[in-house]
Amino acid sequence: MNNQKDPINAVVTGVYPNKVNIEVTDIESFKVAGEKLSVGAYLRISDSEDCAIIAVIQSYSIQKTEEDKERKYVIECTPIGFLDAEGKFSRGGNNIAIPPVGVSPASHKDIQLIYARIEAAKYFDFSFLVQDITIRVPLDGDRFFNKHIAVIGATGCGKSCSLATVLRKAIEAKEHGFDGLNNSHIIIFDLHGEYREAFPEANHLDISNLLLPYWLMNGEELEELLVESGEHQAYNQSNLLRRIVTRNKQLHSKNPKVLFDSPVVFSLSEVLNCIINLSKETREYKRPSVFAIKGDPQEFQYDEKRFDYYFTKEHEFEEPKAQNISKGTYNDGTLEKFISRIRWKVDDERLDFLLGTNAEKLSFEDTIRQILGYRKGTEANITVVDLSGIPFEVLSISVSLMSRILFEYGYYYKRKETDGSPKTPLLLVYEEAHKYVPKLQGARYGASRFAIERIAKEGRKYGVTLALVTQRPSEISETIFSQCNNFIAMRLTNPDDQNYVKRLLPDTLGPLTEVLPALESGQAILIGDAVVMPSLVSIDRTYPEPSSADVKYLQEWKRKWHNVDFKPIIQEWEK
Repeated sequence: MNNQKDPINAVVTGVYPNKVNIEVTDIESFKVAGEKLSVGAYLRISDSEDCAIIAVIQSYSIQKTEEDKERKYVIECTPIGFLDAEGKFSRGGNNIAIPPVGVSPASHKDIQLIYARIEAAKYFDFSFLVQDITIRVPLDGDRFFNKHIAVIGATGCGKSCSLATVLRKAIEAKEHGFDGLNNSHIIIFDLHGEYREAFPEANHLDISNLLLPYWLMNGEELEELLVESGEHQAYNQSNLLRRIVTRNKQLHSKNPKVLFDSPVVFSLSEVLNCIINLSKETREYKRPSVFAIKGDPQEFQYDEKRFDYYFTKEHEFEEPKAQNISKGTYNDGTLEKFISRIRWKVDDERLDFLLGTNAEKLSFEDTIRQILGYRKGTEANITVVDLSGIPFEVLSISVSLMSRILFEYGYYYKRKETDGSPKTPLLLVYEEAHKYVPKLQGARYGASRFAIERIAKEGRKYGVTLALVTQRPSEISETIFSQCNNFIAMRLTNPDDQNYVKRLLPDTLGPLTEVLPALESGQAILIGDAVVMPSLVSIDRTYPEPSSADVKYLQEWKRKWHNVDFKPIIQEWEK
């Protein structure tokens, strides 16, 4: 409140649902000594002797009187919270009394008191205020990681470095300063191989050491891998694949109740044998249940028994003969493309991590330990899954499979715990998330989209949360993005992305996003359940940094001509 003896030079001239207008006659006397007053600074709009609205300056204009001797400053600000008589801060600014008593810049002490309300046990910070670098901006760590997170910003704004800072702080947080690893569990799906340098101590998985058994895939993932969605016979192929795989799983597990989606071992080579035999089979014309296998005709009353026999090897069949031998149900050429597609996948060495012998033999437990960083002797808080070497045609399937395994791990872990509380909550980080969970639906991204949408909608209940990192928020599935409760919004220059972010935020916070195009690298607006109030911050640097720095074009171009050794590049390319 201003001193009663001093002339009042700041008055509230307008109060609206999401903004307050203030007129200042003497800007120098209005400032707090030694503190900066600019766009983004905080104001205290006194509601009574001890209560106040805290607002952030959005813009200001300068008006002159007719005599052109005095200047008046018209400040437009957004109310963001209420500070009561006991110093307790609460979000929202719609309870301002009429008329307000006075206006003054919020002091350094006022702002510190607001941020100091975070409990020590939940205190988590990685940034400081742009307006006052001496003030750290803490978050409620439980609310931050317990709710889905979105890190958004145009290329070059510092997303990767900022994310690395957040994760580094998380894995270094310790309750009692003990030695060794804390209990954080973070999996980064790294599309461009940027995070190996930032976390050298992490559990690193890439195309050379990642193993994902194909038999762990669910039905949707298997169909995306093996069935061409645009093909005329796609529906029939999917139906046949389901029947054969289900039967093969029942045979290997010796359990007739096993379903198509059950995570039990089956043999893809045996499934292929069966499909090939079905495509060639012939039967006796007068006894259709007798199949004309050369030298060894077999009678099958049920398809399951026929499938069992066909799993063992490729058989030779008698040629069709009028009135004696007729073609089988699938011997019409419709399975040829299906068989070629499966053979091509199985023979493709690039897919050995998924379809090869080592992947097939990996146990369910070892698969989970590998992804979670729980392999004995090499435990790690962070698993970096380098997706850059994974063939594009199986990228969605690979992400889907790992995401689904992690979600179901959280689900069954919670069911096992007597108190219903997961002891190993997970954070799944999707770098360049718009690449594999796009807004536009398509069969190519069907598996990953479905898996990640399920985590977005249900994962929090089972201790599995998401961090979506993207430069194109407008291209991400709205189902997923709308579930995010905490935002690290960095520089955005695309109007569609800016408008998309604005639509997701409460109306009272809309004006804050106007600064998005002008943010410097490493600066962000923190908004969400975890932060006391929306804050314009500068995020701490982390070392080592991800390998995402801009290429120094001009510096490299000015150097002497560099002779490239193409041979090792091509060798790596051809792998």
